[in-house]
Amino acid sequence: MNKHITLLAGASSLFLIPSLAFAAPAKSNDEVIAGLRDNALQADNIAYDIVEGLTTEIGPRQGGTAAEARARIWAVAKLKALGFENVRVEEYQMPTWVRGTETAEITAPFTQKMVVAALGNSASTGDAGIDAEIVYFPIIDDLRTAPDGSLKGKIAFVSHNMKATQDGSSYGAFGPARFVGPNIAAKKGAAAIVIRSTGTDYHRNPHTGNTNFEPGVAPIPAGALSIPDAENLERMIARGKPVRMKLKLTPQNVGMQTSGNVLAEVKGSNPDLPIIVIACHLDSWDLGTGAIDDAAGCGIIGAAAKHLKSMGQPKRTVRLLWAGAEEVGIWGGRDYGEKHTSEPHAFAMESDFGAGKVWAIDFNLSDSASALRTQIISALAPLGVVPRKDAAGGGADVGAIIAAQKLGIIDLQQDGTKYFDLHHTPDDTLDKIEKAELRQNVAAWVATLAYIANYEGELKPEPAQ
Repeated sequence: MNKHITLLAGASSLFLIPSLAFAAPAKSNDEVIAGLRDNALQADNIAYDIVEGLTTEIGPRQGGTAAEARARIWAVAKLKALGFENVRVEEYQMPTWVRGTETAEITAPFTQKMVVAALGNSASTGDAGIDAEIVYFPIIDDLRTAPDGSLKGKIAFVSHNMKATQDGSSYGAFGPARFVGPNIAAKKGAAAIVIRSTGTDYHRNPHTGNTNFEPGVAPIPAGALSIPDAENLERMIARGKPVRMKLKLTPQNVGMQTSGNVLAEVKGSNPDLPIIVIACHLDSWDLGTGAIDDAAGCGIIGAAAKHLKSMGQPKRTVRLLWAGAEEVGIWGGRDYGEKHTSEPHAFAMESDFGAGKVWAIDFNLSDSASALRTQIISALAPLGVVPRKDAAGGGADVGAIIAAQKLGIIDLQQDGTKYFDLHHTPDDTLDKIEKAELRQNVAAWVATLAYIANYEGELKPEPAQ
């Protein structure tokens, strides 16, 4: 009996010797990445912490202003606290436009006030304002065909019929009312222009945004009416009597000011592999606190890169670009492209479409990366993300470096159905962020990033023949 006990005791002790213990099988790379994805989906708090901090402690942060400078200081401290390497600011100079007084009032035949916001680069009416007859153009093409000089002394009013779309394509279709409408009206001789806000909500909030005038075209006062006010103005015009508006916009150009990009890195193990850059923009318009546009993007890429670090050192260096002054002319993206044009890059991604769920993925990669595409598609399928046949184009802040080096690109397409309800309005605030949707973005980003950052093959698409 004692002998049997001794033998059993000896046998059981084998399980206590580490070299003889049965080790759990090592997880595959796919399993590790799936774990990162699922953890982010269920438990990420980093992205929301970034959005909350930036909107609470800084708030509106228009490019070239003191608020944007405070945002850069905040961003450096946050990125260092998250453990990123080589955190720094790259400054540049840019012309800076700031908002002034903004009022609009119908003076005849139906007197009432309207809600208006100046568009970026608008000229000033002066303190006295402009009281003039409205000339109505239902769409931008009607303004384009107006005879030269026909708007002299008049206020042009351009409308449109923008509707919500999941992919945001309506912005490209109807945005020209803002993008180029003021320039066209100026060349036709208009004293000023108001447009129906480029948006899809029915709150009495105007949507601001940049407009640009061609060299040699003198800027005119340019404002956006809230959508309810624009529709009210259309109904007034439909009654057949001349309609007059008194418009007062007093913005200023304050000259060249300092802006800058905030950069941070997750250092890769192989310095011979070209880096990948992931971007958002740190600035915002001044009407809201810039939660969806684009604190959410900075939260998403910051959280994804932080989760990537927990996997161990990636093979490629991942550079975070929190770009400055995107809203007022993509100054940060252009500066990054100029300063880093000779530094080898392989790939770029950007998050700048709010915090709606990722629903689709677009690729623009080397043909040799087909297995990589398959891995990423499989990893995103549990999140409800589907591949499309559209070629990825990248975002505004990585546009210059993509053009300079013909980089590989992936676009994670977010649901933009509600985006243009909030875009460039006073309603762009933290309460519009859905935490679960933000986490789903982080999950999609970290899964994609983990595969890309550890891929040693060619990422850049082949040149077109």
